[in-house]
Amino acid sequence: MRKFQFLFVVVLVFMNSVNAQNTKIALVGGTLIDGFGGIPIKNSVILIEGEYIKEIGSVATLEIPSDYTVISTEGMSVLPGLWDMHVHTMINGHADYTYWDRTYPPLLEDVIMPSSAEQLLLAGVTSARDLGGPLQESINVRDAINNGEIPGATLYVSGPFIQHEPYPGTEAFRWGVNGIEDGRKKIKKLADAGVDVIKLIDHDKMTMEEVRAIVDEAHKQELKVVAHAHRPEEIRRALLAGADCFEHTGLSSAPEYPDDIMQMIRERTADMSQGPLFWCPTVEGLYNYEYVRDNQEELDNDSWHRGLPDSVITDIRNSFAHPDRLPYFQLTPSRKPTLETKIKQLLDAGVVLLIGTDSGIPMKFHSQSTWHEFDVWVNEFGIDPMYAIRAATYWPALWMGVADKVGTVTPGKYADIIAVKGDVLRHINILQDVDIVFKKGKQYK
Repeated sequence: MRKFQFLFVVVLVFMNSVNAQNTKIALVGGTLIDGFGGIPIKNSVILIEGEYIKEIGSVATLEIPSDYTVISTEGMSVLPGLWDMHVHTMINGHADYTYWDRTYPPLLEDVIMPSSAEQLLLAGVTSARDLGGPLQESINVRDAINNGEIPGATLYVSGPFIQHEPYPGTEAFRWGVNGIEDGRKKIKKLADAGVDVIKLIDHDKMTMEEVRAIVDEAHKQELKVVAHAHRPEEIRRALLAGADCFEHTGLSSAPEYPDDIMQMIRERTADMSQGPLFWCPTVEGLYNYEYVRDNQEELDNDSWHRGLPDSVITDIRNSFAHPDRLPYFQLTPSRKPTLETKIKQLLDAGVVLLIGTDSGIPMKFHSQSTWHEFDVWVNEFGIDPMYAIRAATYWPALWMGVADKVGTVTPGKYADIIAVKGDVLRHINILQDVDIVFKKGKQYK
């Protein structure tokens, strides 16, 4: 028996050694949309060596070395791995937040968050900004993915929300601020723990001095601040304090942003010394609610089951047994008509939009939300497909400060690459079924 175990280990080590050596891959034949927004490369060739992109060209211009394994991308659109700039890995579509927050904290690190991250990856999302979660669990899951211990999208985590006062029962992942010094102290604690970004919410309930202190301290710690834009005063205060990105279209069922806010936004976008003003509108959950409510086959797609125990799947499914009765969405039919107007206000004012979905909210799953956001932007709001793709590739990597590593298909960067059958610039919703996923040169799908 001991001899057999020894031979098994030898064979396993040998196989891993062969796999480690066989890391030269050529993706050949597809139309490459590299993320920069230029004319796509037809009949493209992408040479991958180890974790990185080595060279790019076309069948006519780039010879494929004999020691490369060829993977055909004929008939496919090839593009950088997608980003989703607003996900919540600690939740997965359950309709009762209070119940979820009370029941599932013991499973967050080992089950729920890894499941969410893997679902994102298999949907073609190779990077995601995870906004709001318990601190140590967020750090641990992020690091386990980065260390290759578990599969998943590369996560950039905020840890807990920073707000005036946590909601009852949410203290593990929502930190209240009581005064300027307390605000600075909490930002330092997050920075020392190693978060990638700060998430600010309900800051209209803080003093302006507290808001300024939080943003200032974050910038001192070289962390960017993501600020919610639910209410008018949240937007005003975050603009005045110098927040780096705004989340959601906000303002409930109000038909448009107030004139004074639009003037503030235009003044900010005119000041290029600060770089672009970024906004992550997260419209798909609101826009698609009535469709999902009335066409529940969407909820039967079992892609969101991946990595979850049957008991959790059943619990999630039971939570939205009556989608029409969910308190979360009762005002949504009144909000839906305002979304396109607000998006166009932001675009007209020169804001750079980022693809983000609020993935994980009731009936919104990590395996589906990102392509739904693309579909609403392009097919409902008329946004140019290339703009939408750059909003999920080039711009997020630039915002996150990792554009030298990912975000475009460029020699020297990580091989975060996806491919999908068909012309994504003509039919954006083919992204619902991504055929090939590479992350750091490793093929996951």
